[in-house]
Amino acid sequence: MSQNIDAEQKTVVAGAPSDGLEAAKVAVGNLADRARSAARVLARADRNWKDRALLAIAASLDANRAAVIKANAKDIEAGRANGTTEALLDRLKLDDSRVDNLIAALEELAGLPDPVGTVLRGQTLPNGLRLRQVHVPMGVIGAIYEARPNVTVDIAGIALKSGNAVLLRGGSAAAHSNLALLGLIRDAIESVGLPADAVASVDAYGRDGAAAMMGARGKIDVLIPRGGRELIQRVVTTANVPVIETGEGNVHIYLDESADAEMAVPIVLNSKTHRPSVCNTVETLVLNARAAAAPEVLAALAKAGVRLHVDARAKVLAGGIETIDATEADWDTEYMDLDLAVAVVDDLDGAIKHIRAHSTGHTEAILTNDLARAERFIAEIDSAAVIVNASTRFTDGGQLGLGAEVGISTQKMHARGPMGLRELTTTKWIVQGDGHVRS
Repeated sequence: MSQNIDAEQKTVVAGAPSDGLEAAKVAVGNLADRARSAARVLARADRNWKDRALLAIAASLDANRAAVIKANAKDIEAGRANGTTEALLDRLKLDDSRVDNLIAALEELAGLPDPVGTVLRGQTLPNGLRLRQVHVPMGVIGAIYEARPNVTVDIAGIALKSGNAVLLRGGSAAAHSNLALLGLIRDAIESVGLPADAVASVDAYGRDGAAAMMGARGKIDVLIPRGGRELIQRVVTTANVPVIETGEGNVHIYLDESADAEMAVPIVLNSKTHRPSVCNTVETLVLNARAAAAPEVLAALAKAGVRLHVDARAKVLAGGIETIDATEADWDTEYMDLDLAVAVVDDLDGAIKHIRAHSTGHTEAILTNDLARAERFIAEIDSAAVIVNASTRFTDGGQLGLGAEVGISTQKMHARGPMGLRELTTTKWIVQGDGHVRS
């Protein structure tokens, strides 16, 4: 990889400093046009060609990891100076282990089947017309996300494999990291003969660039926001480009009275403390009032440094553990930190009622040894992922065998839950005849 993006490429990738929204609209429109041209090449690229691009990115990321980590350190330093919380700094951080994970995800993507061209359904009609409905790329995807440089690689990889071009708005908090990653991604794509404009960024245009993306209907085919509630709702309510809504993760675990501490303690700890800053971390623990495992679970959480925001009955179950009195706002809070709301209910009905009232539709889990209760929980909880007797951290594209993910969709359209390769395709009807005319 070249150590620096040359002047012409930097203009294409990041643009010149913004002169306002109108200038950003022109620049983003030009980037989208370039992306559209690149998407046409990707649409006819076979699996081998796209996989070579993914492996080239992985190899370049490995070879240039020191430069990427050095660039990321500048973002971490700036974030710390700006008072960014440790939890959010954790989301921003790239180290050797996380670079290894990105490389592994790219290699896994390369090993997955190509969704483009797969037949969803097909038949020959009585009149002889031959029909097929096949998966095809969406075209140009826009992604707006916050302080997550790993998302730059994940989205670029999934977009390429699914035959799409992508425009990125990664936010100022990860500016150095994203620019370093973008340079090596574009160089790697070009090294295998695919157009570098398949992956580009509007970061240099700041919020005007994001606004221009949201208004680029007809140039960007679909927009995917990934971040906190404020970002997501701004995109959903403002954009005139079709949006796949990814939701915040107000994730719940219900501890049933039949669950034992031997199973419950490690699952709840993993769900809360493994990476508290991510969207599949549990934010509310709902306890059955007769759950024998509850005191041990609460003690283990407190020992791990989790701050417990408890209702009156949970306070009793906590015994002598230091707690915080919960307010009504706690039930709707995505802490993304070592905080956890704890509510007590009388039975499964109470748990389902609480979750329905406060869920964001992301992930809910039940810990139980009662099969009938598990089945009822599965049937009555309406979230993108429902988990039985396992950590909520498994709601993740990589963990579910998708290679990586663009985000977790909480809508009910074609994409719901972790969005991988298939979710970045649409369909096309192919009708073949032999001189047929309609009577």
